[in-house]
Amino acid sequence: MSVLLAPSLLASNFLQLGKEIEMVNESQADLFHVDVMDGHFVPNLTFGFFIIKQIKSMAKKPLDVHLMISNPDQYLEAYKEAGADWLSVHYETCPHLHSSIQRIKKLGMKAGVVINPHNPVSLLRDIIPEADYVLLMSVNPGFGGQKFIESTYRRLHELNELKEKMNPSLLIEVDGGVDATNAGKLASAGANILVAGSAVFGAKDSTASITEIKKQAGS
Repeated sequence: MSVLLAPSLLASNFLQLGKEIEMVNESQADLFHVDVMDGHFVPNLTFGFFIIKQIKSMAKKPLDVHLMISNPDQYLEAYKEAGADWLSVHYETCPHLHSSIQRIKKLGMKAGVVINPHNPVSLLRDIIPEADYVLLMSVNPGFGGQKFIESTYRRLHELNELKEKMNPSLLIEVDGGVDATNAGKLASAGANILVAGSAVFGAKDSTASITEIKKQAGS
């Protein structure tokens, strides 16, 4: 399959959010990546339910909602109602992770598990057969614009080995420091979905940047 690109709205101009959404709608991007932060699990606050509903009302592509929040199990139904099509939760935040993944899928969303840079990929061995995708953080969660962590390539290879053995249909998403200079290498290492924030919304021509990242990823 072609590598999918999900521009991260966290890096967009919030004063021009409608125009930014329209740009992504008309571009070669495949998903909208929506980072939800609660100021507790990570030291930042972002989109609430109302804003996600507004994004959904304009978006012509699926919403890939990434929950960087404590106690996400309390809000799964609410994020579905707000418009999430894909929903991912951090490994650390769900004491009954299998149950959380099953609930997300029963609600009609693709279910993802997120793993931070400091955690070994092997922690996901028992959940990989249940998940639709794994989101591999290539920066520390909480803020955009961080430098890409080079050990991500090794972790990608390790994750792909588990994928081939346990769930060949699993998608692997990479988030953090992604741009046209590393998109090809990430795709070659096994990434199926690339999240790009600053590389898209910080570019002089965001549409051209999306096209170039997709091109470098071989899509």
